[in-house]
Amino acid sequence: MDIADMQISRLGFGAWAIGGDGWASTWGTTDDTDSVAAIHRAVGHGVNWIDTAAVYGLGHSEEVVARALAGLPAGERPYVFTKAGLLWDEEHPSAPPRRIIRPDTVRREVEASLRRLDVEAIDLYQVHWPDDGGAASGARTGVPAERVTPVEEYWQAMADLKAEGKVRAIGLSNHGPDLLDAAEAIAHVDAVQPPFSALDRSAAPDIAWAAKNGTAVLAYSPMQSGLLTGAFSRQRIATLAEDDWRRNSPDFTDHLDRNLEVAEALRTVAERHGTTVGSAAIAWALAWPGVTAAIVGARTPEQVDGWAGADRVTLSPEDIATVATVLKTTGAGKGPITP
Repeated sequence: MDIADMQISRLGFGAWAIGGDGWASTWGTTDDTDSVAAIHRAVGHGVNWIDTAAVYGLGHSEEVVARALAGLPAGERPYVFTKAGLLWDEEHPSAPPRRIIRPDTVRREVEASLRRLDVEAIDLYQVHWPDDGGAASGARTGVPAERVTPVEEYWQAMADLKAEGKVRAIGLSNHGPDLLDAAEAIAHVDAVQPPFSALDRSAAPDIAWAAKNGTAVLAYSPMQSGLLTGAFSRQRIATLAEDDWRRNSPDFTDHLDRNLEVAEALRTVAERHGTTVGSAAIAWALAWPGVTAAIVGARTPEQVDGWAGADRVTLSPEDIATVATVLKTTGAGKGPITP
């Protein structure tokens, strides 16, 4: 499926982890040279789009993406997708960002992203989360919550940016069917971006909505932030950087044992296809009807090599059944086990 007039590859490069350290959702310290090389390696494998966000590294990810784009011939440059709606406190960069998106903040954020990315237009501009007036994180940062902005207000602002040519397409991330319905009544939702993996299947209703409305689905975290790569264990988690957000995630602590059983089921699938466990996990997400493409992160070229080609792995009914059996017996994850 195309997004607007863009024909995208089934795999996209996810630029969350290359944001570096010093903010609330860091993956630890990264080397910008490695990050640029990872993007170039992905492009060499046929990946033709990058998904980033203003909040990743508090602007740093977008700057690294710009550096990667500058090192590519014009004809090889991938599409650039980014997101708005998570505002941070410059004086307290490690505090959780606030979910605020209004017509005025949309305007400020798009100009800042255009500047950091060094592009004339953003190919796909997305709202990261529904606005909550900053209530969820305001209590933790000491910043008072503001009024909640209805989706109709900020979506109209997004549609205006598209009409003006500042962005080519507009999308919504982490918005459920009710909010998507409200937005669609204002302007077409070109793409949705929900989390989707063998462990997190809760976005199945979003995917069904997209199929009904001719909207592309960009599934993020198909390897569940690394859990489904086959490389994790309790010992590996203990070696993560102290500020790596995964150290405190229930998926990596309370629910780890059953989650690793799902990874082992995917290992069986991977062995049947002569591929990596991570590629099998991505192929599982891509096999779900309605999923257009998957966003896959990497911080080094070698990590890209571990999942490149996952879009060419076609799972059989036996493969789907292998994973479904483990999901049922362990109760791992959430959402429907099969389409």
